[in-house]
Amino acid sequence: MSEKRLGILTSGGDCPGLNAVIRGAVKAADSHGYEVVGFLKGYEGLVDPVHYTPLTTRNTMGILNQGGTILGSTNKGRFAATVGVKDRVEVDPRLLEGVKDTVRQLSLNGLICVGGDGSLAVAQQFTEAGIPVVGVPKTIDNDLSATVFTFGFDSAVACATDALDRLHTTAASHERVMVLEVMGRHAGWIALYAGLAGGGDVILLPEIPWDFEHVCDKVLDRARRGKKFTLVVVAEGAELPGGSLVTLEEEQSGRQTRLGGLGQIVAHEIEERTKRETRTVVLGHLQRGGPPSTFDRVLATQFGVHAVRLIIEERFGEMVCYHPPAIDSVPIMEAVNRLSQVNVQGSAVRAARALGISFGDGPQSMGPFHVSRNEPVSDELPSDFIQTLA
Repeated sequence: MSEKRLGILTSGGDCPGLNAVIRGAVKAADSHGYEVVGFLKGYEGLVDPVHYTPLTTRNTMGILNQGGTILGSTNKGRFAATVGVKDRVEVDPRLLEGVKDTVRQLSLNGLICVGGDGSLAVAQQFTEAGIPVVGVPKTIDNDLSATVFTFGFDSAVACATDALDRLHTTAASHERVMVLEVMGRHAGWIALYAGLAGGGDVILLPEIPWDFEHVCDKVLDRARRGKKFTLVVVAEGAELPGGSLVTLEEEQSGRQTRLGGLGQIVAHEIEERTKRETRTVVLGHLQRGGPPSTFDRVLATQFGVHAVRLIIEERFGEMVCYHPPAIDSVPIMEAVNRLSQVNVQGSAVRAARALGISFGDGPQSMGPFHVSRNEPVSDELPSDFIQTLA
């Protein structure tokens, strides 16, 4: 039996690419003479009782293109460490001691924790308790600031884009307004990228305040110009004009409140105010399921491999991250300290406005390109192109 051993777990909501991380980590560990044990159902498998299974190159064969996670996951339970964006809930010290015992009894050289901001907040508390942990970022929302992209995001965008492609044909056939609600609690990356890729006409984001009047103005303006259908993409975390979130349940202590229902409200208001037939589609967990995209397979595999490297180099308390074209690492604390939200002055938003897409915040002209010739130009667009339009 090898004297070198590491553990791995997947925590939080599932997403495409988790199995690719597991496979990458197992193959990398095997090539360096490490055994791997996988803990079942996320952090819950670490203690009381301990549930784990040996992972080998043989029993992880063929999982690269599978969605979900062979280890299972949970985003509730005894290890819930965050509520919302800023609040931190301390993990029970007795649980931390139990994790230490498990690490010691299994002679683990390190533990790979794969998860989003909440799961990584738990990993940070493990680090503070002296448990040898490295992190792998996972969230379809792409809202971790320490990495440019997280795996699962590209697959979620592809799912939402496919939905918009399908809605486009039925919207045009029946001259309807179609509202697509996608995931995105604090960040609107999925809505923005899918809206751009799928030809959305209105995109509502958590980062940009909006109102119903401007949304309806866009619908009516399109109708006046002979475009009698409209596609509206709504991030579930976009606040209502009054500043409140639409939720599916009452606020509960110890975990984030489930969001949902904004799309239906937006559709109702559009139909009432414009008298245009309007329908709503909520993608929900369809965005989390299915096989990972090519990009996510490559990124997740690299994350798994480089997480093993961090353990071999004993760089505990760090998280792998993607800074194109390199796979790098940062302290886990940096990953959970600040969310990555859409830059409202960034290239994607500016391009969307130039295409005539409304963010529900008022009429927009070619404003994104109207810059002074003496004003420094962002490298987000070619400077000579911007100057010819100024």
